Amino acid sequence: MDRAEKDPSALPRRIGWFTAACVLVSNVVGTGIFTTTGFMARDLGHPGLILFIWLMGGLIALAGALSYSELGTALPVAGGEYVYLRRAYGPFIGFLSGWTSFAVGFSAAIAAGAMSFAAYVNQLLPLDGERGLLSTVIALLLLWSITACHLAGKGTGGWLQRALTLLNMGAILALIAVGLMGGNGDWTNLSLSDAQAAPSIGLSIVSLIFALYAYSGWNAAVYLAGEVMEPARTIPRVLIGGTLFVMCLYLALNLFYFYALPVRDLAQPPLVPVASKVAVALLGTDAARFVTMILCLLIAGAISAMVWAGPRVYYAMAKDGVIPACFGKLSGRGDIPINAILLQSLWASGLILSGSFERLVIYSGTVLMMFSALAVGAVLVLRRKEPDFPRPYRTPLYPFVPVFFILMSMVIIWNAVSERPLEAGLGIATVLAGTPLYLLWRRLRSGCHT
Repeated sequence: MDRAEKDPSALPRRIGWFTAACVLVSNVVGTGIFTTTGFMARDLGHPGLILFIWLMGGLIALAGALSYSELGTALPVAGGEYVYLRRAYGPFIGFLSGWTSFAVGFSAAIAAGAMSFAAYVNQLLPLDGERGLLSTVIALLLLWSITACHLAGKGTGGWLQRALTLLNMGAILALIAVGLMGGNGDWTNLSLSDAQAAPSIGLSIVSLIFALYAYSGWNAAVYLAGEVMEPARTIPRVLIGGTLFVMCLYLALNLFYFYALPVRDLAQPPLVPVASKVAVALLGTDAARFVTMILCLLIAGAISAMVWAGPRVYYAMAKDGVIPACFGKLSGRGDIPINAILLQSLWASGLILSGSFERLVIYSGTVLMMFSALAVGAVLVLRRKEPDFPRPYRTPLYPFVPVFFILMSMVIIWNAVSERPLEAGLGIATVLAGTPLYLLWRRLRSGCHT
C-alpha cells in the first residue's frame, strides 16, 4: 500500500474550487497569447486558419484536462505527474518526472518569467543606459516577494493568487471592451488573407506548438489535489472548466486582434508585440504602456501559481523517500511545505543570476510534452493494471480522448526532434542527468537501512 492510499490528505484540505481555478488560469494565461499570433499571421496568413489552430490547441489541452481529471480524483494527493507516473511506470520514471519539474519545468520557467517581468518594467521606467543589474534586482525582488507571501501560509498565498487573477482578467476584458467601443476596427478583416503567406502542414504544426505553449499549465490544479476540498468534484470542475474558460478567452482575444488589424499588418515586423500593435491601432500610442502593465501582472500571476504548485511535487517526493525528508517538512500550522518552497526559489534565483534559464526552457519544451503524454498514458495503463481501483471521475469517450492527446503529442514531439534535434537532445540530456542522482540516493538509503 503506497502513500496515496495510506494518507490521502497529508496536507490540510483548505483550498476551494475558485482558488484552485485561479491557480490554473494564472498558470496558463501568460505572455504567450499576447505574443505568438504574430508568428502565426506571418506563417499562415489567414484569420480562419489561425483561429482553427487556437481552437485545436484548446481541444488538445481539454483532452489532457479530461484525462488528468480521472487521475487527480483517483489519486487526490500532492505531486501531479510524479504521483501518476510513479504508480503507472515505477519509481524511476516518477523520479525523472519530479527531477524535470524541479530543474526546468517550474524553476526555470519562474526564472524566465521573472526576467521577462523585469524587462517589461524597464520599458515603463524613464531610465537610460545599462539596465542589466537593475533587471536582475527587479527579478529577484519579484520572486522573493511572492515566495514570502506563500511562505506566510495558504491564506496569504490564496489571497495573492485570487487578487492577481481577478486583476489580470479584469484588465484583459477592459482592454477588449474599450477597444471594441472605440469602433476603430473592422470585422471584415476576418475575411482578408495575406497573399504572401504560404501555409503548409509543417508550418501549421509549428503554429500549433506556439498555441500549445500558450495553453501550457492547464494541468496546474492537480499539483494541489492533496489540498483541495471535495477533490472528486473540485478537480474535474477546475481542470475542465478552467481550460474551457482559457480557450474561450484566447479565441476572443484573437478575434479582437483581427478586428483591430488585417492579418497582413499583424504579420509585419516586429512580430512579438502583437497585442501592443493592436492596442495602438485602436486606442493610440499610450495604450502600449497599458498592455505592458497587463503583461507584468500576468507574469506575476503565473510566477505566483508556479511558486505555489511546484513545491508540492518535491514534497511528495520527500514523503516517498526519493529525496531528503527535510523537503517534506511542513510549517508550524502544517499547511505549507516550507523547505520545498525555499528549495525551488533558491534554484530559480541561481538561474536568474546565471542567465542559463533561457536555454533550459527552450530545451525542456519537448521533454515536458513527453511527460504530459506519459501521464495521460497512465490513464490507459492504470485502467489495465488496476481495473478495480476507485475512480470517482472517468474520462469520457475513453479511450479516444487520451489516445487523441497522446497522438497529437507524438506528432509535436516528432516535429520538434526533426526540426530542432540539438534542443530536443539537450532536453533529454537534462532529464537523464537525474539518473545518477536517483541511483546515488537509492544507494545512500540502502546503506542507511543495512
